[in-house]
Amino acid sequence: MSSSSTTPATATASVASQASPLVMRVIGACALAHLINDLIQAVLPSIYPMLKANYGLSFTQVGLITLTFQLTASLLQPWVGYFTDRHPKPWLLPLGSVCTLIGILMLAFVGTFPAILLASGLVGIGSSTFHPETSRIARLASGGRFGLAQSTFQVGGNAGTAFGPLLAAAIVIPYGQGHVAWFGLFAVFAIGVLYGLSRWYRHHLSLFKLKAGGKATHGLSKERVTFALVVLALLVFSKYFYMASFTSYFTFYLIEKFDLSVASSQLHLFMFLGAVAAGTFFGGPIGDKIGRKAVIWFSILGVAPFTLALPYVDLFWTGILSMIIGFILASAFSAIVVFAQELVPGNVGMIAGVFFGLMFGFGGIGAALLGHFADIHGIEYVYQLCSFLPLFGILTILLPSTKGV
Repeated sequence: MSSSSTTPATATASVASQASPLVMRVIGACALAHLINDLIQAVLPSIYPMLKANYGLSFTQVGLITLTFQLTASLLQPWVGYFTDRHPKPWLLPLGSVCTLIGILMLAFVGTFPAILLASGLVGIGSSTFHPETSRIARLASGGRFGLAQSTFQVGGNAGTAFGPLLAAAIVIPYGQGHVAWFGLFAVFAIGVLYGLSRWYRHHLSLFKLKAGGKATHGLSKERVTFALVVLALLVFSKYFYMASFTSYFTFYLIEKFDLSVASSQLHLFMFLGAVAAGTFFGGPIGDKIGRKAVIWFSILGVAPFTLALPYVDLFWTGILSMIIGFILASAFSAIVVFAQELVPGNVGMIAGVFFGLMFGFGGIGAALLGHFADIHGIEYVYQLCSFLPLFGILTILLPSTKGV
């Protein structure tokens, strides 16, 4: 049988589309909920300069805030995904958003560093239930177009991450920490959206239990699959360790190196995150057409020349290169998640939980370590050090060449 007729991936997609047609309104609702979830999360790093000034925090303490949030998000996600793959719990979606609401309201009114850590942890718990469950619903509504569904879902999160700093700059920075509470309105709206999604999910559990394409068709041994998942995890490590330098410290870098105002630095961060959203959107559908492995090659290793140049250019080229880096680097994540889901079919939630969890975990560890390096060597050193991380992309050569992925 030639690859031009029926590949394992297209066969799986065909079975999936027959069992469950493409439902764009559900995928769109997943993306909207992701936008709100990540918009709320983006408030936290956006107000780091204000928290640092108000409470006299070190860069290490700023990194610990990120670490607390991202570890609570990452450690729980694979467990939530594994459990709900076997015992679906549609009500977890709105319940997780309630945790996010409590965390964001606490963040508005707390007055101590430990309380900030607790609030960050609650937002992380909300995220740990959101990502594996909503990723599964998006896949269930994909009609077999898994890359399209995953990238649409993911681009909602990237858009929220991009708009978070802008809203924080407009609402929180000028008026103070108490105005973080306004973001609670977004959380309330998200609870409503997720309640609707949980009802759709509950009515489609029969399709979920069918687990269309639940048997592996790639012909790889268990050891080869495990090795491939480890390689994918290392690629996620390089991507999100590098991304942590932007999401947590790019504003500090711009303020220190180019003497920008907080508002101007937030605009540059928005431009970077906007490019990340665009890259994410295109990465999934392109992966459906040309294969996940090709997208991963281009995304991680292909960005290296730009990251290596970034620490040595002026403000104008810093802005241009940051957008190029954001666009290219972001295109990989949807391809990595779908690649992994196709390697281990029938464990959609667990794989989503593992890889979203790794994303938060590596980002959190990266933020803490990079904050420590910034305290010791200066913020510019962080960008010189991180510029080499995309060279990990050479590991893509170790991924199996299976038809359809």
